[in-house]
Amino acid sequence: MSALTPQSDMPTPSTDKITQAAMETIYLCKFRVSMDGEWLCLRELDDISLTPDPEPTHEDPNYLMANERMNLMNMAKLSIKGLIESALNLGRTLDSDYAPLQQFFVVMEHCLKHGLKGKKTFLGQNKSFWGPLELVEKLVPEASEITASVKDLPGLKTPVGRGRAWLRLALMQKKLSEYMKALINRKDLLGEFYEANALMMEEEGAIIAGLLVGLNVIDANFCMKGEDLDSQVGVIDFSMYLKDGSISKCSEGDGQITAILDQKNYVEELNRQLSATVNNLQAKVDAFEKSNTKLTEELAVANNRIITLQEEMERVKEESSYILESNRKGNKQDRTADGQSLSEVRKHLKEETQLRLDVEKELEVQIGMRQEMELAMKMLEKDVCEKQDALVALRQQVDDLRTLKHDLALKLQSSDIAGKQKSDLNSRLEEKTNQMAATIKQLEQSEKDLVKQAKTLNSTASKLIQKHY
Repeated sequence: MSALTPQSDMPTPSTDKITQAAMETIYLCKFRVSMDGEWLCLRELDDISLTPDPEPTHEDPNYLMANERMNLMNMAKLSIKGLIESALNLGRTLDSDYAPLQQFFVVMEHCLKHGLKGKKTFLGQNKSFWGPLELVEKLVPEASEITASVKDLPGLKTPVGRGRAWLRLALMQKKLSEYMKALINRKDLLGEFYEANALMMEEEGAIIAGLLVGLNVIDANFCMKGEDLDSQVGVIDFSMYLKDGSISKCSEGDGQITAILDQKNYVEELNRQLSATVNNLQAKVDAFEKSNTKLTEELAVANNRIITLQEEMERVKEESSYILESNRKGNKQDRTADGQSLSEVRKHLKEETQLRLDVEKELEVQIGMRQEMELAMKMLEKDVCEKQDALVALRQQVDDLRTLKHDLALKLQSSDIAGKQKSDLNSRLEEKTNQMAATIKQLEQSEKDLVKQAKTLNSTASKLIQKHY
C-alpha cells in the first residue's frame, strides 16, 4: 500500500505533452535543423518520457529559443540558396505561383514572428509583424512608397496580409536586404515589439539580413490586387529541401544538355546567316569585277580616242599654219577665200578642243570610279577573310559542342542507372516506414491501456486506503 501511494501524486497527463509537441512545427519542438551541403538534417535532442523524471536542460526557455533561432536561420539559408539557384536556372521573371518563392516568404514570415510580443485585445493576444515593418519608413525614407502602396490596397483587411504584401513589394524593389539591415540595427525600437531573445534581436537576424543581399540578382513580379494574403496558411514544406543529391545532379545535367543544344542551334543558325552573307558578298565581288573589266575596256577606248584627237589637233595646227603662210603670200582675193576657210578651220578646231575637254572630264570621272572600285574590292576581300576565320572558329566550337554532348549523354545514362537504384531504395524505405507506422499505432494503443490500468490502480489504492482508515 505504501508503494502505491506515491503514484496518486504522479501527474498522469503526459499525453498532453505528446499532443502539444505533435501540434507544434518541427523547429519549435525538440528537433534541430542543420545543413549538410544541399541536405536538410533533422536531429532529435531528447525523447518524451512517461516517467516523472527531472526536467532536462533542453527544457530551458533560453536554450529552446536559441535552438529555434538556429533552426530558422538554417531554413532561411536553404530557402534563399534554393530560390537563387532555381531562379537562375529558370531564367525568367518570377511570379507569385513559383513554389520556392512561396516557401521563402513563409520562412521570412516565421523569422519575423519569432519572439514577437502579443498585444492584448478583446479576442485574446494578437501577434502581427506588421508593426515592426511600419518602422522601416521612418529609418529609410525610400520605404514610404511601399508602406503607402500596402495601405492603399483594397483587399487587405488584416495586419498579417499587409506584412505579406510589404515583403513582396520590397523584394520587387530589390531592397529587402537594405530595409531588414536598417531595422535590425535599431534594436532600441525593436524592443517594443520583440522579446530580448528573439531572432530579430540576436545575431541570427543580422546573418539572415546579409543573406538577403543575394536576392537582388532575381527579378520578381507580383499582382496582389486579386490575391488573398489575409487567409493564407504559412506552413514550411520541408520536402523541397529533403532531396537526393543525385536527382539534383541529373536535373543539372539535363539543364546543361538543354543549354548546349540551345547553343548548338544558335551556332548553326549563325553559321547559316554567315554563309548567306558570304554568298551575298561573293555575288557583289563578282558584280564589281565585271563592272571593273567593263570600266577598264571603256578606259582603253577613251585613251585611244584621246590619242586620235591629239593627232587630229596636230594635223589641224599644221594645216592652219600652212594656210596662214599661203594667205600671206597670196593676193587679197585669195585672202578672202582663205579667210572663209580659216574661219571654218577655227570653228572645227574649237569643236575639237571642246570635245577633247569633255573626253578629259569623262576620263577623270572614270579614273575616280576605278579608284573607288579598287578600295571597295580591298575592303570586301578583308571582310571575306574575317568571315572565313569566324567560320573556322565556329566550326571548331560546333565540334567541341558535339564532343561535350556525347560526354554528357554518357553521364546521363550513368545517372539514369543510379536513379533506378535510388528509386528501388526509396520503395524499400517506404515499406519500412509503413511497418514503423504500424508499430507506432500499436505502441499508442498499449500506452492508452497503461493509462487506463494506472487509473484503475489509483482508484483501487484510494479505496484500500479508505478501508484501512
